[in-house]
Amino acid sequence: MARFQYKQKSHSGIKTILAICVFVAIIVVFFCGINSLSGTTDSKEKESLENALSRSITYCYATEGYYPENLDYIKDNYGLIYDENKYFVDYRVAGSNIYPDVTIIELGKEE
Repeated sequence: MARFQYKQKSHSGIKTILAICVFVAIIVVFFCGINSLSGTTDSKEKESLENALSRSITYCYATEGYYPENLDYIKDNYGLIYDENKYFVDYRVAGSNIYPDVTIIELGKEE
């Protein structure tokens, strides 16, 4: 009668290891996706700041007839708000009728 009885081999160890590997792979893919989205968001944020500065500078020139003398003037009169702990804005004026040189530097980013 023994020939009709089947012995089941225990695959629980292999299944457990496979499940752990799949779980780790899913976690790695998830974190890679989060990092990718974070980098995209940072670049869009910097681009948004560049556009806001450009619009404010141009609007000031169009309405007042001269470019703003400093960055604080834009903040006070044109509502420019940005994270000063994340970005450094170098604003240099060459003259009242010459477009200022604006450089935006991301702070605390080591590459």
